[in-house]
Amino acid sequence: MKKLLIATIIGALSSTMLLAATDAAAQGTSTTAKKPAKPAPKHRIIKRKANPAKEAKVDAVPEGSEHWSCAEGMQFELKGDMARDQIVTVHWANKNYNLPRQSTTTGADRFHDAATGLDLVVIPTKAMLFSDKDSSRLADECKTAAMQQGAMAPTQANALNPANRAAPASGAAGQ
Repeated sequence: MKKLLIATIIGALSSTMLLAATDAAAQGTSTTAKKPAKPAPKHRIIKRKANPAKEAKVDAVPEGSEHWSCAEGMQFELKGDMARDQIVTVHWANKNYNLPRQSTTTGADRFHDAATGLDLVVIPTKAMLFSDKDSSRLADECKTAAMQQGAMAPTQANALNPANRAAPASGAAGQ
């Protein structure tokens, strides 16, 4: 009998609770006490100063550099004398890269910086720009204005070749 009485009380209480929850849901309130809602704060616009570390770095084109036009509209600027300098500066993708000369067995001039992965290879008829980081050719068929007119690239091999040297001016010999 005690069990039946306890079951009846529990049933009555749970149905009362269920009715209260249903009524509260219909009215849009809950059975638990709520704090009054605060008004939504007005949005402030915070103007932040520009962070130069996060902005893309843009290097100026070096003074006295020579323009190289490449296939597919690519281009770069080169500062330095490839015939004698051990380091040339290449301005590519708004950045300056100092590329040290690398020795080759083919006679091509190669300037490569392992830190950035930029690799410039110049043969007598054209220059090519590579990236070691993803093994891609960045620019091909690159030529100066003089090379587009038929001149050879100003490479070290061409400077050493006696056939490519300029003949002395008349009157200079015999003095």
